[in-house]
Amino acid sequence: MRKQYITFVTIAVLSAGSAMAQKQWNLKQCIEYAIEHNLTIKQQEAAKDESAVDLNTAKWSRLPDLNGSASHSFNFGRSLQMDNTYQQLNTQNTGLNLSTSIPLFTGMQIPNQIALSKLNLKAAVEDLNKAKEDISIQVTSAYLQVLFNEELAKVAHEQVALSEEMLKQKTAFFKVGKASEAELYEAKSRAAQDQLSAVQADNEYRLALLDLSQLLELPSPEDFSIVAPSIDEGKDFCILSSPADIYSEALLIKPSIKAAQYRVEGAQKSIRIAQSGYYPQLSLGAGIATSYYNVSGRENGNFGSQLRDNFSQYIGLSLNIPIFNRFSTRNQVRKARIQQTTLNWQLEDAKKALYKEIQQAYYNAVNAESKFESSRTADEAAKASFNLMKEKYANGKATSTEFNEARTNWLKAVSDRIQAKYDYLFRTKILDFYKGVPLTLE
Repeated sequence: MRKQYITFVTIAVLSAGSAMAQKQWNLKQCIEYAIEHNLTIKQQEAAKDESAVDLNTAKWSRLPDLNGSASHSFNFGRSLQMDNTYQQLNTQNTGLNLSTSIPLFTGMQIPNQIALSKLNLKAAVEDLNKAKEDISIQVTSAYLQVLFNEELAKVAHEQVALSEEMLKQKTAFFKVGKASEAELYEAKSRAAQDQLSAVQADNEYRLALLDLSQLLELPSPEDFSIVAPSIDEGKDFCILSSPADIYSEALLIKPSIKAAQYRVEGAQKSIRIAQSGYYPQLSLGAGIATSYYNVSGRENGNFGSQLRDNFSQYIGLSLNIPIFNRFSTRNQVRKARIQQTTLNWQLEDAKKALYKEIQQAYYNAVNAESKFESSRTADEAAKASFNLMKEKYANGKATSTEFNEARTNWLKAVSDRIQAKYDYLFRTKILDFYKGVPLTLE
């Protein structure tokens, strides 16, 4: 019975592993997996968690603190007595104390510190979102590169099939005397070269798949494959908006801009925190204390009675008025204002960088669109020319040189079209991404 159970579990595990091996990843799944496992994003999550802890610390700073202390000391030798004489005495002293203090007024430092911590947390969240955006774009680029290399590999294998077909035809012609031995060997050479090109194309595909798997932090690219979406090349992928329109939308949603804006707001809070040093600080203090005193050679009360008899309480207000602190507060305010100016410039720099990125993405998309349209036309023309030359070559009306030239032109046109297609697709997706549209190929 135990052996049957082990066999059943083994079969179940192997079946589950086979099912996982057959799973194909789409772009959305790749992006989600990368976001969950990418180490850079995990570091940003840790930074966000630190900001959350800082906010929690700032909020709890309103509450009173509570401190307890205990001490015990031994004194030996001569000591001054109340009658102004010295005596040789050995004494022991035990003290117990419990105290608390409550900040009543701190020059608005605490509420401004809480507000600053909230803004810092928001900025950290946007930094995390920015990291997620960056990895999403990287995954999309790597994903499309895999699709590009996969299509090139398919074309290479189609050429292998075509070369083998032509080789069979030349072999048959050679046997009946319709083709020379040189033409036969030339067909064999071309088939071997196409085999080599197919092997290289397969290797490029595997390397692209490896790059994508490493970006996803997968332990191995084995049993990893992606979904090839159906892309209608006969329609436009999107209507290109102007850079100004895209920029106006991106300003409202891009994490890099929002994070910079939160930090500028936080700079104003930092100035007010520094300015709190100009104001008096008022706090309420309270505590309880007791002690035990023992003199050797004399009659002393017991420990419990002394603690009870010496028990005392106190409460009081403490006002600290700053008069002169060597210009420390003034310089802290100056430093905070300089930091605010720096952060303002950083915000403007982030806006300019965003607009430049959008402009570059827009003109890259326009250029990619033009290349895609021209490459489709070139592919159609090169394919028609190759098919015509193929018939001529099969009927002995064209030389092998003409046939190879037509085939090379067609292969180049196919490669250019595939590359232009994925480049155009990527550029348009990036423009949509600036407008807040999630990256997807569905």
